[in-house]
Amino acid sequence: MTLRGAMLLLLLALAQPVRVLAHALDPAYLELSILDAGRWRVTWRVPDLNGTPMPITPRLPDSCETNDAPGPHFDGRGWSTAYVVNCQAGLFGGTIRIEGLENTRTDALVRYETAPDQAVIRRLTADQPGFVVPADPGHFEVFTSYVALGVTHILEGLDHLLFVLALLLLVRNARRLIWAITAFTLAHSITLAAATMGWFNLPSAPVEVVIALSIVFLAWELAKPPERRDPVAERLPALVSFGFGLIHGLGFAGALHEIGLPERDVPMALFAFNVGVELGQLLFIAAVLAIGAAARRMVPLTARHDRGVTCLASYLIGSIAAFWVIERINGF
Repeated sequence: MTLRGAMLLLLLALAQPVRVLAHALDPAYLELSILDAGRWRVTWRVPDLNGTPMPITPRLPDSCETNDAPGPHFDGRGWSTAYVVNCQAGLFGGTIRIEGLENTRTDALVRYETAPDQAVIRRLTADQPGFVVPADPGHFEVFTSYVALGVTHILEGLDHLLFVLALLLLVRNARRLIWAITAFTLAHSITLAAATMGWFNLPSAPVEVVIALSIVFLAWELAKPPERRDPVAERLPALVSFGFGLIHGLGFAGALHEIGLPERDVPMALFAFNVGVELGQLLFIAAVLAIGAAARRMVPLTARHDRGVTCLASYLIGSIAAFWVIERINGF
């Protein structure tokens, strides 16, 4: 592949101190859980913005009366609060809106229960900061909502994207690259489905560490000359990507577990979320290859120094991933 020069530009952007913007770009989260007839527990989490809560506020249907809501507290990443509302007329037919969301670059996830333990997820954006709660959400609405959630999750998951980027840099042969991406997709689809269905469960903290370590491994191989790389990684990259894809799938499952699944449409929601993840992954790959093709024409010098660019990229990828390893172990 001769697209490495432009990929390096993308890496440099990822390597910038993204923590300053990370909180501001995190999604807000609103959850409404049924307590009893007419009463709902509201959980509201808003991103941090320069040490203060982002100025967005949930607005519930007009029939809802809010008791005294405590002020939000900082949990190390965002601002959270919980309180009880009385909605004697229920939520159906009412409007839920995140006021101020239209002035931000973030999204908001709204999870509301239609019955005890039966929840629906909606994703709100700056272009669509509110919605009318339908009496009976249809299958199409569930499908489109979870596809959007899958796309959002993969495009906001820098660790997953960095793994795919390292794979693009490492695998030179187009056929092997296609097989490697396919194996990665198949593997994380398997573990995503298995973990979500409850067939097995692993703690999220060590899973996140291994995900970061998988990126360190690819960066280590990328730093070596091709003739000195591990034979398995060089000749059978699909096998390597499949193995690490199983771990990445557990990471996707952890995110989906936090979002929740509608009890009546679990298979459809799971399938839709996975479709969204794949669409987001393909969008990222297409964007990287397009940037690379453009840069190859505008900066032909990068093709003549391909090895040096690749080596520098490997150190940037490895440094970011190693930092994540230390940070995540420290968070145990």
